[in-house]
Amino acid sequence: MYETIRTDCDGRGVAVLTLNRPEKHNALSSAMIGELTEAAGRLGRDPAVRVVVLTGAGESFCAGGDLGWMKEQMAADGPTRAREAKKLALMLNALNLMPKPLIGRVQGNAFGGGIGMMSVCDVAIGAATARFGLTETKLGLIPATIGPYVLARMGEAMARRVFMSARLFGADEAVTLGLLARAVDPQALDAAVEAEVTPYLSCAPGAVAEAKALTRRFGPPIDDAAIAGSIEALVRRWESAEAGEGIAAFFERRKPGWSA
Repeated sequence: MYETIRTDCDGRGVAVLTLNRPEKHNALSSAMIGELTEAAGRLGRDPAVRVVVLTGAGESFCAGGDLGWMKEQMAADGPTRAREAKKLALMLNALNLMPKPLIGRVQGNAFGGGIGMMSVCDVAIGAATARFGLTETKLGLIPATIGPYVLARMGEAMARRVFMSARLFGADEAVTLGLLARAVDPQALDAAVEAEVTPYLSCAPGAVAEAKALTRRFGPPIDDAAIAGSIEALVRRWESAEAGEGIAAFFERRKPGWSA
């Protein structure tokens, strides 16, 4: 059914949504963005699904945006850039608003958009060996469309510690920042995720959905204006000279002009 993701559901109604581009460290391509949006809607509407676990295949949870896809956006015309940025923003929003508990099983590294994917989970449990970072500024880019979700998860004060510097950090700091609820030994990850899943199976599904919607109603606002602003910011940055230099330097295996 899908080319870049996989969905499985057990008899209890626990669905596992797997980012399935291990050879690309599960980087977010245009195809994956579209498939995740469709899967979020389908799983959200399925009355047999009680809980969704989001994870990645292979070594990495999600390496962020696919650099080939981003290179294409900088070569595209304005309407194409805006359309692709909107697809990314709406995918994140679809996962964030999915009326089922979304549990992140972060088995490996997460960078850039991978941090956004963690931030739309209701709770994320990570392997203690994983590394994290909002690495966009090293490429002349910014964490734009993921920004509303990262700020809602970390809070502004915590986000400022890592949002602009591209600094990598470990799982313990991810817990301090509020990005992970727990960091556990990789061998204990499945048991820790199961401990988050099991309580929901005793809850009324409709009540869970309405309680989740209430958290969004009273939590930090992520409204249409915020989403539109994030799209505009991403498109503007894709069009910048710094982004062109950063992506070119990456593919040419050299340091960008601003690198000390």
